[in-house]
Amino acid sequence: PRPASGPLRPVVHCPTVRYNSKIRAGRGFSHDELKSAGIYKKLAKTIGISVDHRRRNKSSESVQVNAQRLKLYKSKMILFPRNKAAPKKGDASAEEQKLAQQLTTDVLPIRNRP
Repeated sequence: PRPASGPLRPVVHCPTVRYNSKIRAGRGFSHDELKSAGIYKKLAKTIGISVDHRRRNKSSESVQVNAQRLKLYKSKMILFPRNKAAPKKGDASAEEQKLAQQLTTDVLPIRNRP
């Protein structure tokens, strides 16, 4: 199931000089970040990942951080099959589905560096 608290959001830096040392949740992942994590844009919207088609990356470090975030989310995610009779590659087994719990808190919360 998709996260109940909303979709996964990227880590971005605040825009002004005063706050640019802080990090916060952005609107959605860019196409480059999704591509480097190996996730298609249409699939991302269906599995609880927010996508912002207008966003551009100015540094390779931010692409790497957000791609790592996407890979971590993908590894922890349990994907239920659409058709229980014929599950596809990457879908969870019956045992994994029984162990799954609905996430009600923030998905991979963002914490500022010390």
